[in-house]
Amino acid sequence: MMNIGAFLDIDGTLYRDSLMVEHFKKLLKYEVIDASLWHTHAKETYSNWDKRQGNYDDYLLEIANIYLNSMKGLNQEHMEFISNQVIKLKGDRVYRYTRSRIDWHRKQGHKVIFISGSPEYLVSKMAQKYYATDYRGTNYIVDDNGNFTGEINQMWDADNKKNAILDFTKKYDIDLSRSYSYGDTNGDYSMFKMVGNPIAINPTKELLTKIKSDKDLCEKIKLIVERKDVIYEINPSITTF
Repeated sequence: MMNIGAFLDIDGTLYRDSLMVEHFKKLLKYEVIDASLWHTHAKETYSNWDKRQGNYDDYLLEIANIYLNSMKGLNQEHMEFISNQVIKLKGDRVYRYTRSRIDWHRKQGHKVIFISGSPEYLVSKMAQKYYATDYRGTNYIVDDNGNFTGEINQMWDADNKKNAILDFTKKYDIDLSRSYSYGDTNGDYSMFKMVGNPIAINPTKELLTKIKSDKDLCEKIKLIVERKDVIYEINPSITTF
């Protein structure tokens, strides 16, 4: 019998923010990178999003570019302590719904797989914490000395997430028609389309618009909204914004 997979995005789906952003903040706190990077480049972008005047995908993309440029030349092993601190201090800051679903999938014997746009060296630690079967994150390339080159193989877009699922499907003999996917942004759209049981958690306006325009997906997807200690399941076809 083929296996059932549960493919989960992390940022905004399991974790209530972005692992990459948390790592960026820790690098600033420990003065590994210049604090002016935040004040001259990222602060306005963050402020616009925080005031709900900006687009979440645009916010994360801009932060990712700043983060990538600031990482160039840093040594991965030298940052291991900070990477561990992110998971130690923030790893439990997750949505109750998603955490319970991970537990349910593991009890059912499903293959729990994290696919995230955050750096793979953080995704791997989150996967270990939640006993995931496997994972895939953005690969930040290092040179022979372990220093970041400023190049990446990204994993936050729909095409790369689709290819990752195809790789895992082959590796673990997964039946996609019986499998599950969880996400919150446009980058997770392909994951929803590929499985029989897609679940959008606190979706962005851009993603919700895309879902509502896709009749087949709209009919099968579950829409979950978690606020404070209450979890709502909403019919995406009747949502307004």
